Amino acid sequence: MPRGKRYANDRVPTIEEIHKIVEYPDRRIKPIVYTMASSGIRLGAWNYLKWGHVSQIIRDGKTVAAKIRVYAEDEEEYFTFISLEAWNELSTWMKHRQDCGETITKESWLMRNLWDVTTPKGKGVVTLPKQLKPDGIKRLMERALWAQGIRKSLSNNKKRHEFQVNHSYRKWFKTRCEMSAMKPINIEILMNHSTDISDSYYRATEFELLQDYLRAIEFLSINGSEMKLAKEVEELRDKSKENEYIIKGKLEEKDKQIEQLQKKQEKFEQLIQSLIDNGQLKHPRAT
Repeated sequence: MPRGKRYANDRVPTIEEIHKIVEYPDRRIKPIVYTMASSGIRLGAWNYLKWGHVSQIIRDGKTVAAKIRVYAEDEEEYFTFISLEAWNELSTWMKHRQDCGETITKESWLMRNLWDVTTPKGKGVVTLPKQLKPDGIKRLMERALWAQGIRKSLSNNKKRHEFQVNHSYRKWFKTRCEMSAMKPINIEILMNHSTDISDSYYRATEFELLQDYLRAIEFLSINGSEMKLAKEVEELRDKSKENEYIIKGKLEEKDKQIEQLQKKQEKFEQLIQSLIDNGQLKHPRAT
């Protein structure tokens, strides 16, 4: 008899499907999806995540990604990274909350309940945030799938949908990282998977893990056009700086040449004056 499958026969969402999901009119969708897709965290991680657990990573004066502490202060704590676009979406979300009147600190939950500016009875109040727990995030993601026409009723002979509501982003993360040629063992570490005997011997530094992760940034990007545009802008800036240095170098070289000519001219004039003073040469005006 054939052995039963030990894995689910599902897939990861396509880029087009993710684009439709993040178009769902809820400000929390983009930061949730971008964070999960670029970090591979489990749904349960949202039970712990606070604003102080996310820290931007700056290289050469530019933000390139962010580090995130998962299950902070728990025995299962580990760290992973999120993409630049995920960091930007989280930052925008937190700033929006602050602009609306919420006091944002390191202890603020990354995801909270919504609020109504008219504060009707039964609705949330911006100054009294309530954590949006994993169950709430799951319901929000399910609503987005149905509302955007991605999830539909199953036919009689099917028992499960093509991809899972939240866990599919963890599979997306692993798949895309492997496409980027990241070291498989580094992918497992960032997903908090056991690497068997390597758990005791393999000791990649945070810097080495980040360097490997940065190779996957473009593959983990949801909005590829923005990522590509940002890269092109950065390349243009680098070229502009390079041209600026070249022009500056040439101008400095010209200034040195002019200075040398001026010094030669002064020496020549001093020589002429010396000859005139010694009577070896008549002044032009005396002829």
